[in-house]
Amino acid sequence: MIPVTKSFIPPLDEYTFHVKRAFDNGWLTNRGPLVLELEEKLSSRLEVSQLTLMTNGTIPLQIAVKLLGNGGEIITTPFSYVATTSSIVWEGCTPVFVDIHPEYLTIDETKIEAAITDRTTCILATHVFGNPCHVEEIERIARTHKLHVIYDGAHSFGVTYRGKSIFGYGTISTCSFHATKLFHCGEGGATFCNDEKLAHRVFYSHNFGHNGPEAFFDVGINGKMSEMQAAMGLSVLPYMDEILAARKQIVEFYEQNLDWSRLKTIRIRENTDWNYSYFPVIFESEDVLLKVVKKLNEQAVFPRRYFYPSLNTLNYVNDGNVNHSENIASRVLCLPLFHGLEDKVVLDICKLINHTI
Repeated sequence: MIPVTKSFIPPLDEYTFHVKRAFDNGWLTNRGPLVLELEEKLSSRLEVSQLTLMTNGTIPLQIAVKLLGNGGEIITTPFSYVATTSSIVWEGCTPVFVDIHPEYLTIDETKIEAAITDRTTCILATHVFGNPCHVEEIERIARTHKLHVIYDGAHSFGVTYRGKSIFGYGTISTCSFHATKLFHCGEGGATFCNDEKLAHRVFYSHNFGHNGPEAFFDVGINGKMSEMQAAMGLSVLPYMDEILAARKQIVEFYEQNLDWSRLKTIRIRENTDWNYSYFPVIFESEDVLLKVVKKLNEQAVFPRRYFYPSLNTLNYVNDGNVNHSENIASRVLCLPLFHGLEDKVVLDICKLINHTI
């Protein structure tokens, strides 16, 4: 079976080396030495400050919305994973959907200002498949209207834009370290925040609001990463260059062998050093997509309709006028892409797609 992705599994002895460290320390959670070490190494690799590791990639979004949303309207994209929208609703805010750019697939920055009302508190935008939003224009709009910017960078590990980590933009940026991501901790995530005071609020928010063992700054939840998760992260991190190089090679192989006369893919924003996190193809129609999925499944190949459906169609939000998002969501398919995927398999996938379309 060829799935859309596979977790990179580091050598078992390297993982157990770090697990043994945790056992020897007798320290399994509550920000032990492994978590602190991983934070330091990630901060160095990504060239960011104010990084806080968390137990998954959704908690950072929920905390960001809790701290910045103030129960208001949050302008967001309908073309993202459901966690983006559900975090807004979960924290008592109202998502206001703005359509996407049909090539970059990120939120269309030219439509944001028209959606701003006196209840708007934030813009929550997704770097789609690691492709940066138009951060300069989004942040200009935010400054003009005194809004916060939250970036969902779940797919964006290692991405740089204009020579700067994508996590260096926005009021708060987030990332997922789920097992399916480029860099992973089995399960995990992080927030990135340039403002020291806000980073402090983020920190105590993910630790029950603690101010020492017996006092509290404010309300909080339990979002802490465990030492077992950090052990996986410390085992995967040394392989990141190898992982990125392998994924780049696979993407280039797809690009060389698919029939682009009847297919499209995402347009990567200029001045971006991309991370090859996913490889989406956009078909001429949903009927063609479904035909391709059926043929691939018959050969034990399982791509994913991602992102699908357009989030404005969820039953707990108000529908929006987002024609591009609905159209793209119905026609986009992410093809298998993971470290260890063989060229022969990729070529077979390309041949089957080309023949079917």
